[in-house]
Amino acid sequence: MDGKTIIDALILGIIEGLTEFIPVSSTAHLLLAGRFLGFESAGKAFEVLIQLGAILALLSLYAARLWQLLTELPRELRTQRFVIGVVIAFLPAAILGVSFHRVITEVFFESLVLICVALIVGGVALLWLDRLALKPRYHDIMNYPLKLCLGIGLFQTLSLIPGVSRSGATIAGALVLGTDKRSAAEYSFFLAMPTMAGAFVYDLYKNFDAIDADAALIIAIGFVTAFISALFVVRGFLGFVSRHGFALFAWWRIVVGIAGLAIAFSLPEGPVSQASDAASDHPAVRELAGFAEAVEIARQDRVHGARTDAEALQGAAGGGGLLGNDIVAGELHDLVDR
Repeated sequence: MDGKTIIDALILGIIEGLTEFIPVSSTAHLLLAGRFLGFESAGKAFEVLIQLGAILALLSLYAARLWQLLTELPRELRTQRFVIGVVIAFLPAAILGVSFHRVITEVFFESLVLICVALIVGGVALLWLDRLALKPRYHDIMNYPLKLCLGIGLFQTLSLIPGVSRSGATIAGALVLGTDKRSAAEYSFFLAMPTMAGAFVYDLYKNFDAIDADAALIIAIGFVTAFISALFVVRGFLGFVSRHGFALFAWWRIVVGIAGLAIAFSLPEGPVSQASDAASDHPAVRELAGFAEAVEIARQDRVHGARTDAEALQGAAGGGGLLGNDIVAGELHDLVDR
C-alpha cells in the first residue's frame, strides 16, 4: 500500500460523507472520482463499506431522538406505526438489492454512461419537482401513513441504479406523494439507517474473503473521513432544504453528469495505427459489452435457479425410475428456455 492509495481513500471518504445525505448520489460521485483517481477496490467493497462512517454520523446526531423512539416503542401506538412504516419502506430496496447484487456491482457500477445519464435525469427531475406548486398533506414523519411509507420505499428502489441517489429518490417520491420538503428530507435520514446498514452487512458478507489487512486499513481511513465530513452535512441539510429547496443539488447533478459524458465519449488522440485499440477502449463499446455481461449474468442466475427447481422435482419424484428422470429433464429444459 502506497501513499497515493491512502490519499485517494481520504479524498473518497470526504466525498462519501459530503454527498451521502444530499440528493446528488454519493455512489456516482465515488465511482466517478475513483475512475479519475485510478482507485480500484475488490468487488467495489470500499465504496459500500465506508458508508458505515456516514451512518454513524447520522446515528450520533439523532441519538437522543432514537433513544426516545426506543423507550416509547413498547407503549406508544404512534411510535410503533412509525417504526413499522420505516421497515415497510426499507424492504423493497433490500429484496431487489440482494436479488440483483451481481448485476448492480459488476455491471451497473462499471457503466460510466449509465451513471452520468442517471445524474442528469435525476437533476432534471429535481428541478421539475422544485418548481411544482405542490400542496403537501403530510408535515410530520411520525404521522406518515403506512401506504405512504410503502410508496417512498418503492421510489427508493430506483437508487439501486448508481447515479439516481438514494436520498434523491426517497425525497422526490415523498414530495410526489404529498409530503413537505423538510419532512421528506428527515424521513430520508431515518430510512437511510436500515438501508445503509443492510447494504454494509450484506456487502461485507459477500466480500469478506477479498478484504485483506491493506484493504481493511484503506476502508478504515475512508470510514473515518466519511464520518467527520457527514457530520457537517447532516447538521445543516434540513435547514438548507427548507429555505432554498433542491435547485442547487439539481444543477450540480446535471453539470457533473454532462462533464462525465463528455469524458466518456471523448476518444484519446493517437496515431492511426492505434485506432483499433482506441476503438476497443471506447466507453461506448464498453457500454455494449457491459450490457451483454448483464444479460449473461441474468441468464446464468436463471439457469442456476432452473437446476435448483429441477433437483427439487427429482427429489419429489423419488424413485420414479427412467420416467421420473425424463420428466425432470423435460422440466429443466423448459425452465432454461424460459
